Amino acid sequence: MVPVDIHRAGDRFVTRGEGREARHSFSFGSHYDPANLRFGLLVCHNDELVQPGSGYPDHPHSNLEIVTWVLDGSLRHQDSRGHTGVVEPGRVQAMSAGSGVVHSETVDVSSGPTRFLQTWLLPDEPGGEPSHSSGAVEPGGAWTPLASGANPDAAARIGAEGATLWAARVDPGATLEIPQVPHAHLFVASGTASLDQEPLVESDAVRFTDEGGRLVATSSSELLLWTFTSQA
Repeated sequence: MVPVDIHRAGDRFVTRGEGREARHSFSFGSHYDPANLRFGLLVCHNDELVQPGSGYPDHPHSNLEIVTWVLDGSLRHQDSRGHTGVVEPGRVQAMSAGSGVVHSETVDVSSGPTRFLQTWLLPDEPGGEPSHSSGAVEPGGAWTPLASGANPDAAARIGAEGATLWAARVDPGATLEIPQVPHAHLFVASGTASLDQEPLVESDAVRFTDEGGRLVATSSSELLLWTFTSQA
């Protein structure tokens, strides 16, 4: 496996539907690539753009840890376990699907176009009791934990102990270190950066396997990083 593997924004699979567009980092639906099914615990990393009045009506999930981070707009969540809420920038949402849950994700007519990132992870134990977690968080110039299975400072909890989603919002010239862990997945949500002098633009992603790196922002940027401390 390549220690540092860059995946460019323009190479994503794209699914378009009525009022929505999804760009997939991994095999998804009709976009099947047997060489790109997962990375560590990560099996889905979707960059979604949904127009007002559209979205995803009721649909089922099971045995997934689903984490949602809104970049622009607002996303309404409702599920069969009675959890409801609106996810906006500055609030992370996590849902453990466990033995099975049905949920919807929609954008109100009164809201603007909504861009959000949604990632699906494999849980430590399948078939558990479904749960929901969310919390407010404002990333700064250092890695800030959004959702985690173990980090007590994270705003939302997931059922994958070795996994943590981090975010940073940085100014040009800021430097961030990518830790050396079994697996790490970097995503440039906005802006531009340089990884060990390799330029990265918005929606580029980098997969690290037992390798770290030095990231320098070359414009005002929002960066997201999944770290996986186990070899699963």
